Amino acid sequence: MKLMQHLATAALALGVATGAMAADKTKVGFIYVGPIGDGGWTHEHNTARLAVEEHFGDQVETTFVESVPEGADAERAITQMALGGADLIFTTSFGYMDPTINVAAKFPNVKFEHATGYKRADNVSTYSARFYEGRAVEGLLAGKMTKSNIIGYIGSFPIPEVIRGINSAYIQAKKVNPDVQFKIVWAYTWFDPAKEADAAKVLIEQGADVILQHTDSTAPQAAAQEKGNVFTFGQASDMIEYAPAPRISSIIDNWGPYYIERTQAVIDGTWTSTDTWAGIGAGMVGIGEITDAVPADVKEAALALKDSIASGAYHPFTGPLNKQDGSAWLAEGETADDGTLAGMNFYVEGIEGSIPQ
Repeated sequence: MKLMQHLATAALALGVATGAMAADKTKVGFIYVGPIGDGGWTHEHNTARLAVEEHFGDQVETTFVESVPEGADAERAITQMALGGADLIFTTSFGYMDPTINVAAKFPNVKFEHATGYKRADNVSTYSARFYEGRAVEGLLAGKMTKSNIIGYIGSFPIPEVIRGINSAYIQAKKVNPDVQFKIVWAYTWFDPAKEADAAKVLIEQGADVILQHTDSTAPQAAAQEKGNVFTFGQASDMIEYAPAPRISSIIDNWGPYYIERTQAVIDGTWTSTDTWAGIGAGMVGIGEITDAVPADVKEAALALKDSIASGAYHPFTGPLNKQDGSAWLAEGETADDGTLAGMNFYVEGIEGSIPQ
């Protein structure tokens, strides 16, 4: 009888200890707009989640939900994650902005981090990367590599983040190739391989021999590879499997250091609501290997542009620049302020077509 009591007491003690250890873990959740195997945006966010696990080990427990549509479904998923005991939740798509704010109001003790949005609260931070810096490097490469002088651009949604990227790429392409034209197709999705492939094929039919994208799958790369003699760029992730061509370089989103830093702040009790917008210099935006399909002098020019942006010596939006309607925007040597960039809703002069409303 005494042995049984001793075992029961030991088991109870072990259970309490195990429970205490579990309770001490910081729970970090992630809401993804696409599947973790998309090869692009969500893939990189999930890579960063794994970096959090590796960095903190048993201190942290992570969880994620993938392919969550923006809107009501997102609010339900975020709520469920908060109810599940998450201490910190990263919501990783622009369309999660209002759902994040709504859920945060109901869970004041949970910390939230929303990617690419602009609404904050005491327990909601915002963060994004200056993707337009990477687009500038892509634009230079695209302008130099096109033979048809037609560059295709697959847009996801006509939000400031995407419009900034189109403008930035166009400005640099035009600088190195005054004859260049941009053709833009809106896919109205972040991740839909079929739609993205169709968009790429439409652009190729319109004469584009270089395609940039602000959508998340590798479908445009596959469409370009099938066609041949069309160059592409990896989006959000390296998409290196399509190198040395059609993929000649890429923009890589590096979220890992930020996710580790913000998780550490929750663990330390120092987390506060902030807004972060970092770029090439801070390492949040990376430029993937420029392949040997690109001539050496063009590669050298692209890397020089990357370095000058990283150091702050050059800003991709430097005047003289006009808006699409010809009205003056930036004078000679003047650079765009962050407020204008954050709310950008216009094309620069030279881009054809209108922005969908």
